[in-house]
Amino acid sequence: MKSDNLWNGTHWNENGEVEVLTFDLAGETFALEAVMVQEILDILPETAVPGSQPFVGSVINFRGKVIPLADLRLAFGMEAAEATIDSRIIVIELDLQDEPTLVGLRTDRVNEVTTLAKASSEAPPSVGMRWRPDYINCLVKRGGEFIILPNLQAIFSARQSKALSA
Repeated sequence: MKSDNLWNGTHWNENGEVEVLTFDLAGETFALEAVMVQEILDILPETAVPGSQPFVGSVINFRGKVIPLADLRLAFGMEAAEATIDSRIIVIELDLQDEPTLVGLRTDRVNEVTTLAKASSEAPPSVGMRWRPDYINCLVKRGGEFIILPNLQAIFSARQSKALSA
C-alpha cells in the first residue's frame, strides 16, 4: 500500500509540500528533492569512461571519491550542450539496487531552493509528452510554468538494465 506522503516517488510532508532544488536543462525547469542534494559544484574536470552509455559517459572526483557524472539532457532525448559559466554539477545520493550511490548531475543552471505544493502537482499526461512519462514523477504548476520532478529511480534503473543487456 502506498503512503499518502508518496505520490509517484515524491515525498510530500504532512502539509502536502516538498522542499526542492530547481535547475534548468535546455530551457526547462526541473526540481530534485532537497534532501537528496549533497553539494552543488562548479564544473569539474571529467574523465570519459570508454564503452559506457553516453548518459553516464564520464566520472568526476568528488572529495576523493570517483563518482559517475550523468547528463539528464541525454536521458530525456535532448541535445548535449557545452558547459557555460552558469553550468553546475549537482551531487545527489540515490538508492540504486538498495545501495546508497553518489551521482553527479550536469545542469545548465541551478536556480533556487523552494517549496512546492502537492495541490499544484499532477501526473504527466499520457499523450503529448515528448519524454517518457515513467521518467517523470509529476509536474508542478508554479506561476505560468511547469516544474518537472524527474523520476531518477526509473531513469537510472532503465539505463542500468540497458547497460547490463548490452
